Amino acid sequence: MTNEELQVWVEDISNRCFGMPFLHQAMFNGRLTTTGGRYFLKGHNIEINPHQLDNYGNEEVERIIKHELCHYHLHLRGRGYRHRDPEFKQLLQQVGGSRFCQALPGTKARKTLPYRYKLTCSQCEMEYLRKRKVDPKRYRCGKCRGDLRLSLVISP
Repeated sequence: MTNEELQVWVEDISNRCFGMPFLHQAMFNGRLTTTGGRYFLKGHNIEINPHQLDNYGNEEVERIIKHELCHYHLHLRGRGYRHRDPEFKQLLQQVGGSRFCQALPGTKARKTLPYRYKLTCSQCEMEYLRKRKVDPKRYRCGKCRGDLRLSLVISP
């Protein structure tokens, strides 16, 4: 599918599902890896990940387009266009857009690091687990205000 065909598709979805025209550019961006698409607040353009189309087909990409069009139409009307806004959630559900896109095969899912560092209070023995290394001299125990010491470093 070409960018011109995508443009026509986005305009059709906008007219059909939102009852409003899409007056800006829609294009594919093959560099997107962890997201299905994105809406630009300044230029009002939309980019779609072509790998979603290759892997999951038209239905999944249509849900992604609806998601981005929700951002587009709400932002242009001065309404709540962010993911956390109730107006966005309501419109997304109303038009049948997807909240999250499918993970692409071969891409690494974000994994959380295990706790690698343990700080221990020298007075009350309270333990604080941390993923990143911190300087214990800069902090105090939240329970008794005692000195903290780096008591254990767990190797990754």
